[in-house]
Amino acid sequence: MQLEINENPWLYFQRFMRRSLTFLEIGSNMAGVVISNCYFFFFNVLKTTFPFEDLRIPILVIVIVFVGLVFLANTILSNWTKDLELFVTLKARNRPIDSELHRRAQRKILDMPFIHSMMGLICWLLAAVIIAIWFCLMAEAGQAFGTILFDTLRIFIGMIISGTVVSAINFFTLEIFCRRVRPYFFPDGGIVKAPCTFRLKLPIRMLIFFVLTSILPIILMAVLSYNKAKLMLIMNPDYVIQSLLYLTAFLLAIALAVAIILSRLFSTSIIGPVSRMADAMAKVEQGNLAVSVPVESNDELGALAEHFNQMTIGLIERERMQQSLNLAREVQQNLLPKKNLKVNGFDIAGKSIYCDETGGDYYDFISIEHADKQKMGVAIGDVSGHGISSALLMTTVRSSLRLRALLPGSIAGIISDVNRQLVQDVEDSGQFMTLFFLALSTESRQLEWVRAGHDPAIIYDPRPDAFSELGGSGIALGVDPEWIYEGNKKTDLSVGQIIFLSTDGVWEMRNRKGEMLGKEPVLNTIRQNSSSDATQIVDAIFDTLDRFTSGVKIEDDITSVVIKMQN
Repeated sequence: MQLEINENPWLYFQRFMRRSLTFLEIGSNMAGVVISNCYFFFFNVLKTTFPFEDLRIPILVIVIVFVGLVFLANTILSNWTKDLELFVTLKARNRPIDSELHRRAQRKILDMPFIHSMMGLICWLLAAVIIAIWFCLMAEAGQAFGTILFDTLRIFIGMIISGTVVSAINFFTLEIFCRRVRPYFFPDGGIVKAPCTFRLKLPIRMLIFFVLTSILPIILMAVLSYNKAKLMLIMNPDYVIQSLLYLTAFLLAIALAVAIILSRLFSTSIIGPVSRMADAMAKVEQGNLAVSVPVESNDELGALAEHFNQMTIGLIERERMQQSLNLAREVQQNLLPKKNLKVNGFDIAGKSIYCDETGGDYYDFISIEHADKQKMGVAIGDVSGHGISSALLMTTVRSSLRLRALLPGSIAGIISDVNRQLVQDVEDSGQFMTLFFLALSTESRQLEWVRAGHDPAIIYDPRPDAFSELGGSGIALGVDPEWIYEGNKKTDLSVGQIIFLSTDGVWEMRNRKGEMLGKEPVLNTIRQNSSSDATQIVDAIFDTLDRFTSGVKIEDDITSVVIKMQN
């Protein structure tokens, strides 16, 4: 966002460079001339009327000196700003611009307040030297050298102080203007990182402002009051006091005017950017992430504005990413079974919760083609890591497993084929997936399974109140393409038995004290709810997990599947 200028910004800048800048330089310097003249040649004498005969030659010399010096300064500055004027002229005419010229113009629009104020200060320094030399040469014959030296030094320091104040006013005035147009010079940003430019940090700005408006007037008043007090020893006190009163009133008026001007300029350069920042932050708080603030300087305020703009860009990207993740979560959740199953004596239920928007845990119910026998496959898996990459790998395995299950073959052959395909997909990523895949024969009520690096399934028989594992050998999928997986079989299934499959996120869940849950509380939950159906057992297990964590954010995906044998 740029500050609005009610006309073509380049025409606005051209007019300022050609007229307003010259008037500012001449006007501010001549005001300094008038102030210094009034101070040194009126309030320094002990007269109640204006001493025209004493001031005629000094004023003439000072005006000539300053006119010459201001002319010299403007000549130097005009030469320095040629690149800037050429760039603005080409912009105003919509002409093509060389990249090097653009970079030089960018540096000079940043340095303009510094260069102009320093040139003005140099003019005042030269003028102070010339006037001091002239004062020494015009000193009355027989006057004490110490008195001449003291008066000359006082004149020199006074003019330097006047020049410093004038230069400060020029600096802050120019900076306010440059802040308005700088965003047009940097349409792609980069003000803060612009190389080879002057930078005036905020603490230095505040120090300069404090010295010019507080310390300097106090010191000047103290020195001049001391000088007047010394004169009371050799001159009529009434005249000295009257002169001191005039001097005090003059200094107070000048100090107050300078303080008001500098305060206004300083507050505009500080409060303006801060106010715009506050307004922008309020809009962001209300949900408007498209807002930005102009970067107008290369100091801390400019850096703050640039960081704010980068923050809003980051928030927009995060919002887009969040929307993408929400969509990915919706897609992935739709890939999981939409409902639990009850088929030919088997009651099957599953549930999965991801620690991120997407996860790597997986469970599925798959119809398996096996000669003339009907089988129902139940798969549970855990991809290494979690998040988007794990979710992508999970969907790859799901697709491969479902496709391969439609073809004839043993369940060991199915998993071996899926593994060979997966290795080709993940061999450069280092990812892998553990899997436990079992097949339920709906006719013979037999159980076959393959263990691919996953935790063994647990089978619970409520009659002897005993737990056992469905183990077997096998490595994780995606590691070795030549691995041949082994099939395992169980034929003595009976009504009431419960098969429990889970990912390791269940066992390794931690509470607020950092304690790990372990398997025992889960097994007790299965025992206590063995008379319930599969869905109720799964819900009871997840209730146990919720009570254990007491609201602590889970650090891994958790998935459980329960199979219960029924009549």
